[in-house]
Amino acid sequence: MILATTPRPTTLPINTTSEHRRHILQILTQCTSISQLKQVHAYTLRTTTLDNPDTLFLYSRILHFASLHDLNYSFQLFCNLENTNSFIWNTLIRACAHSNSRKDEAFLLFYKMVTNVEPDKHTFPFVLKACAYLFALSQGKQAHGFALKLGFDSDVYINNSLIHFYSSCGCLKDARRVFDKMPERSLVSWNVMIDALVQSGEFEGALRMFSEMQKIFEPDGYTVQSVLDACAGFGALSLGMWIHAYVLKKYESFLDFDLLVNNCLLNMYCKCGSLDIAVQVFKRMIKRDLNSWNAMILGFAMHGEVEAAFRCFNQMVIKRVMPDSITFVGILSACNHRGLVDEGRSYFDKMVSEYKIRPVLEHYGCLVDLVARAGRIDEALDVVSNMPMKPDAPIWRSLLDGCCKKNADIELSEEVARKVIESEGSDTSGVYVLLSRVYATANQWDEAGLIRKLMTDKGIKKDPGCSSIEINGVFHEFFAGDTSHLHTREIYKFLDVIEERLKLAGYVPDLSQASMVNELDNGKRQSLKLHSERLAIAYGLLKLKPGTPIRIFKNLRICSDCHNVTKLISKVFDVEIIVRDRVRFHHFRNGFCTCKDYW
Repeated sequence: MILATTPRPTTLPINTTSEHRRHILQILTQCTSISQLKQVHAYTLRTTTLDNPDTLFLYSRILHFASLHDLNYSFQLFCNLENTNSFIWNTLIRACAHSNSRKDEAFLLFYKMVTNVEPDKHTFPFVLKACAYLFALSQGKQAHGFALKLGFDSDVYINNSLIHFYSSCGCLKDARRVFDKMPERSLVSWNVMIDALVQSGEFEGALRMFSEMQKIFEPDGYTVQSVLDACAGFGALSLGMWIHAYVLKKYESFLDFDLLVNNCLLNMYCKCGSLDIAVQVFKRMIKRDLNSWNAMILGFAMHGEVEAAFRCFNQMVIKRVMPDSITFVGILSACNHRGLVDEGRSYFDKMVSEYKIRPVLEHYGCLVDLVARAGRIDEALDVVSNMPMKPDAPIWRSLLDGCCKKNADIELSEEVARKVIESEGSDTSGVYVLLSRVYATANQWDEAGLIRKLMTDKGIKKDPGCSSIEINGVFHEFFAGDTSHLHTREIYKFLDVIEERLKLAGYVPDLSQASMVNELDNGKRQSLKLHSERLAIAYGLLKLKPGTPIRIFKNLRICSDCHNVTKLISKVFDVEIIVRDRVRFHHFRNGFCTCKDYW
């Protein structure tokens, strides 16, 4: 017992000396459980009075210890205190903010606090953390207002918390406004803002801010993780490799972040089209967790290395790492990449029966897309009808995409299109584009033209195809029919050379993929010729050294005609081409692609 050496007469005398309070504090530091704390608390109640400021400090330390172990007991202690100070309120607010189930009470405590005790600079980070977790925008803004009223607008810690709070609530402009107004910024300030940009998908902005930060601060482990995620999202392989070299050079200072940084490296290399380097990083990792295995399985899947994804899954199970729902998203995506319907169904059943993982919309989406793209539309409809939840717009789009590629019944395609519109509204372009391609594939050009006219009448614009390529660390963006690039004349001249060599190789354009449905065939051919990925590939052939892989990143799915053209280019020009579209990677070598040609 922690108080075994303390005399225990029936009635303990009240002791107001500072030595006695120091004695209790010393005993308190030896506590290792809540039961021992309760003994100290009882002893304190019987031997001290609350009319001394030093005693209030003693009770605040007791409350602090209790808050780390038993939140209910902490509230009991708090309610029995006649006098309180900001430290006591902060202690309880922090405990609520860090708890799993009582975060919502943090702001309620703060609201009560301001009517009793003036908050200090330590109060607001705890409150804002809880508001960020709960997406409580209104409450967080109120806390922000209180902080300004109390003159904390220059406090770096509060401003860092505000940036995190606003970005968590999706208010990136407000987060940036706080950052820009900060008179003083710490490394944490930059890290929080860079991470906010990454989480909002502003990858290019995050990389620009990282470049600014380097003029003032040296990156730490948190910076590295965020920047690697930005590189992964933007396809910035050169910068990602520089970060990797930086980590290796500063390895000793990154020991605490080793696993997290390595996982970010895996994700970056996979998403930047360098699967081989990702495999090297994975093999050299001394320690791996579930995220490490998932990153590799997803990486193999998106690159079409299906057998490698299966082997990775089997090794993971052998090493007794329990797969989770993300693991099976990767496995199902791998099956989808190669059109392995039966294998995909088998893994889906194994996920449910063997690993007791409840399928969510993403799993059903993978399965529907797999079955629909293989041309088994009726089977895909059965999956949708037997789902325990309402299908979302991406699932209906997968069905419509399957109908488009497999010449499905027009009436069925129209019905699926109606479902998409019901799910996501009538102001998005994707469903209209797919439906027009259904008509175009069936050579019903008048109907396809009517769909395009309907889009024009409704003011719906097709999302422009945009492809980017990195040359010597500089990104070049191309839109369909783009003439804004500095080397446009050179690119278009070389496109004619590519076109001639493709014709000699037997290329016949798939006119159903042309958006200019009202044009003659020559107009459709010209439209296909100027798709964004073809402009980027032409520029890569012109500017990259022979033998260097061409890596293209596209915001939309690559169309079937561009897929066939890229295969031919890889053979005719003897070049490896890697295209990452909205869904997956396509590796083109010697006239072949890693994904099954079920377009």
